[in-house]
Amino acid sequence: MAVNKKINMPLPSADDLFKTDAERQNDGLEKVMEIPIEEISSFPDHPFKLQMDEAMQDMVESIKEYGVLSPALVRPKEGGGYEMVSGHRRKMASEIAEKTAIPCIVRNLTDDEAIILMVDSNLQREKIMPSEKAFAYKMKLDAMKRQAGRPSKNNPVPVAQDLKGKTSREVLGEQVGESQDQIRRYIRLTELDSPILDMVDEGRIAFRPAVELSYLKPAEQKQLLEVMESEECTPSLAQSTKLKQFSKEGKLTNNVILSIMKEVKPNQKETIKIQKEKISKYFRKGTTDKKIEDTIIKALEMYQKRQKQMER
Repeated sequence: MAVNKKINMPLPSADDLFKTDAERQNDGLEKVMEIPIEEISSFPDHPFKLQMDEAMQDMVESIKEYGVLSPALVRPKEGGGYEMVSGHRRKMASEIAEKTAIPCIVRNLTDDEAIILMVDSNLQREKIMPSEKAFAYKMKLDAMKRQAGRPSKNNPVPVAQDLKGKTSREVLGEQVGESQDQIRRYIRLTELDSPILDMVDEGRIAFRPAVELSYLKPAEQKQLLEVMESEECTPSLAQSTKLKQFSKEGKLTNNVILSIMKEVKPNQKETIKIQKEKISKYFRKGTTDKKIEDTIIKALEMYQKRQKQMER
């Protein structure tokens, strides 16, 4: 004879099933809300740049036609209003599209939880500049270290909680697909003077030379910038390493910087220099030097093709 087994399955009460949105919100359950843009402030020290590039223009057009399809994530501020955690680009595009409110998920988060979520959501983008990675990795690593607590006497590097004794840097590296050394190199870029870091983002200074330059003192970096601008050149890895060594020895004077920067680089190729003022009118404000160069090359290829067609 079959025996009926009693199954203990918790079922929602009638009160839970028929709760209003307001009641759900009071119970701490998340929901999507339309929040006025003016009530949402940017995340403090947000490391990701907001640019009026092609992707932003596409987002603006999409929002004009369909609205914001994916809600932003915000957290309530103590003094009222909200702080953006994930959705800065959607907010900017909505403002340009003349929207007054955007759909948001409101979530109570600690400072460190908010930092980690903000970084993780932005690192999923296809194109991320070196400076963005640098400050994002630093912010997230610092947050992870704070969550991990104080390091032990035997291990001065903070160990992440519940991750089998791995260091915070190890965990971060695994999460973003970078080695510990590469994480360290990116974070070194945060020591660069802003104009030099901009040159890294624009591709005018390569990544590894930039890491070496980050060891220069702030005053030395300013001197280097002046030399780069006057000589219209950027350092190779060998030159950057030499600059770093002279700085370490306390011998990096302006004359030494000039002497190193005037050295002929191996396999140095002749270049044609065009004043930026002469061509800036043909490009949108904020266009990178690499984009300008690519556009000029493409235009010359089209011109050459047309010339050949005319010669036939």
